[in-house]
Amino acid sequence: MKLTVIGGRGVRSPLFVMTVLRWQERIGLEELCLMDVDEHKLSLIGAICQELVRRADEPFRLTITTDARQALTGAAHVVTTIRPGFEQGRALDERIALQHGVLGQETTGPAGFAMALRSIPAILDYARLLQEVSPEAWMFNFTNPAGLVTQAVRDAGFTRIVGICDGANAAQHSVADWLGVSSQQVQTEVFGLNHLSWARRAWVDGQDVLPGLLADDGFLRHAQAAFEPELVRHMGMFLNEYLYYYYYAERAVAALLAEPKTRGEEIFELNRRLLEQLEEIDIARNPERALRCYFGYERRRGATYMHYAYGGPSIEEADRNLIFDSEIPAEAGEGYAGVALSLIEALTKNEPLHVAINVPNQGAIVGMGETDVVEVSCRVDGEGIHVLPVGEVPEPQLGLMRAVKLYERLTVQAVQEKSRQRAIEALMAHPLVLSYSRARSLVDAYLHVHRQYVGEWH
Repeated sequence: MKLTVIGGRGVRSPLFVMTVLRWQERIGLEELCLMDVDEHKLSLIGAICQELVRRADEPFRLTITTDARQALTGAAHVVTTIRPGFEQGRALDERIALQHGVLGQETTGPAGFAMALRSIPAILDYARLLQEVSPEAWMFNFTNPAGLVTQAVRDAGFTRIVGICDGANAAQHSVADWLGVSSQQVQTEVFGLNHLSWARRAWVDGQDVLPGLLADDGFLRHAQAAFEPELVRHMGMFLNEYLYYYYYAERAVAALLAEPKTRGEEIFELNRRLLEQLEEIDIARNPERALRCYFGYERRRGATYMHYAYGGPSIEEADRNLIFDSEIPAEAGEGYAGVALSLIEALTKNEPLHVAINVPNQGAIVGMGETDVVEVSCRVDGEGIHVLPVGEVPEPQLGLMRAVKLYERLTVQAVQEKSRQRAIEALMAHPLVLSYSRARSLVDAYLHVHRQYVGEWH
């Protein structure tokens, strides 16, 4: 079986490979192909991946290419994790939003909109090529904004695509960790959209354990540290961490404006330093040092993730002694790789799986359209993907979902039509923007700075 990663230059690719090494026997993997358009960075990150596979006695073949047709031909499964515009694009997206006084975050609000303008056409091109050369393959989309991009691809007629996100199953894993059981012993009821979802129930042995856990201060500190206990208990649900940007909107914007760099600017600088150091090290001659450098980078990158919500060190604090050097871990967290690989196992080996993914609603959530791509609990097995019924959800959550889905639908139309006016309507519909004058200014700014990727709009 051949598994292809489109976006193999990504700095998370070595972590993906470490997870694949644990799963390869279970899924019958013979070849893992890393493909990307950035040949230089792909060669450096690919060398790190090759060293990890070599140390594991090469249980499968690792191939690296810039040829999309070659990468997709013969693939049974494809993971897409690309960033059109690269790190510079993200930095521009976030800074422009903050200059307009609204949230500057990679996937949520205006910055997510700007990324969608570049991501949707690129993923559609890969979907068309995949349909041509490997029509039976499944595509697991991790390209952000994952739900919106999946909506666009589904609307274009491609049905073998699923949107994946490690955050969608945070409740399931948090409950399992806290109770000391396996994640598949926990069945959560997740509903919402990508980066806008809630878990209303969590069953273990037929009993909903979530109410008791939400009453436990220790569990909230462990699993919901971004939110005040009062808010979580008022909602009576497990909150996706990205809801921080809605429930603490002004606090988030103020915190981001107070930083010397946006997260995108920070990652751009960290990635630049990593690549420079990997070039100096010469991975082929000093693989141990290269791996220590990479995992030191990973530790530094993770140190400031949403630190304004979680109380971690600021960017300035984390950068005081900036040295990329760390012990090489025996294993890494599975993240989105674990979601993709568990789906592959369930679909190909008929191993039933309970998981939250981004798929068409199909009547699961009352009040959302049949073809609306939602983030929802599903059962996956050899017969395919079965959306689990959710029924009615509370009005506040439904209202927020419908507003953001309207924004997503309008964004897809805007990209299809290359329509500036439709794009303005899309941002006006987003709860974090609303204003016509601000939406118009944001759209014009993004169309200008990303003209190389989005072309001319009318």
